[in-house]
Amino acid sequence: MNTPTPPSAAVRRTPGTLHYGFLLVPGFTLIGFSSAVEPLRMANLASDSVLFHWSTISPDGGMVTSSNGVSIQPDWALDQAPPLDAVFVCGSNPIPARIPPYCLNWLRRQDHLGTALGGICTGSYWLARAGLLNGYRCTLHWEDTERLLTDFPDIIVSKHIYEIDRNRYTCSGGIAPVDMMIALINQQIGNLEIAAKVSELMICERIRSTQDPQRIPLRQQLGTSQPKLTEVVMLMENNLEEPLTKEELAQFIHVSVRQLERLFQEHLKCTPNAYYLELRLLRARQLLRGTEQSIIDIAAGCGFVSVTHFTHRYREFFGITPGRERRAALPVKAQSQAAVLDQSLHSD
Repeated sequence: MNTPTPPSAAVRRTPGTLHYGFLLVPGFTLIGFSSAVEPLRMANLASDSVLFHWSTISPDGGMVTSSNGVSIQPDWALDQAPPLDAVFVCGSNPIPARIPPYCLNWLRRQDHLGTALGGICTGSYWLARAGLLNGYRCTLHWEDTERLLTDFPDIIVSKHIYEIDRNRYTCSGGIAPVDMMIALINQQIGNLEIAAKVSELMICERIRSTQDPQRIPLRQQLGTSQPKLTEVVMLMENNLEEPLTKEELAQFIHVSVRQLERLFQEHLKCTPNAYYLELRLLRARQLLRGTEQSIIDIAAGCGFVSVTHFTHRYREFFGITPGRERRAALPVKAQSQAAVLDQSLHSD
């Protein structure tokens, strides 16, 4: 088997530097892989030092083609990979019908060596197939959640964009690896300012947390069988600042208020008002974490008549006040200033 000579940067193991490996499987999603690697590069740039090395790995050391046709020549074959601090399986879409046993055995050996293990996009399925997610909380792309639960009913699967459970790091794919890696940078380097700088360099509006859900399209949840319900939810999403009444919503989609309530109860297990409130609160949370808008403006922009009403509803839903939510999302140097402003607004 012919394998390329890895670059020297991938071989050296500098004390204090973390070395991550990315197992690229045939058909891996390029956006997931690149979204995981770039934050590491940005962390090195932001710190003006080498905090992370990374290497690419394929089952046999040969070139691997991604789902969009771009091919990558990896640094290592499985049996030649150096000691690693973490290995991330960059999964494919769709999940292959069969996963080579030698790949699963290699992942088990990595676990035995104490290597942290992660899954990107459908990479969690590979870890589950190897028996390495038992007792861990994990996630993967919402399109494949049902298959994972069907094949491994005892695994704890969330609908969050990523999960960090001890030494298991899993995410839902797309650009979610950016958020997961920034969280790992903060956790493993212990420097929130570097993590915030990475987010800034990557022009991320905010650093999403493990509590952020994957937004599964309502049409995907319901199929095409409930066009009225899909239409009314779109109306809600487009009218957060000045919420429509139940009567107005029902009129727009040409049903009675009673029919509207029945639709929500039957398919979403809640009332129209409860669903509408959740949409407004989720939008408010995005703005609190990702913008510098004042709490007063956010409350008004999400349809709340006062900061007091907004704070009450927010605490009731999320278990935290808007002010504390904002402080938790800010870099350390800005938190004291936000605390003073928040106190002046009496949001706590």
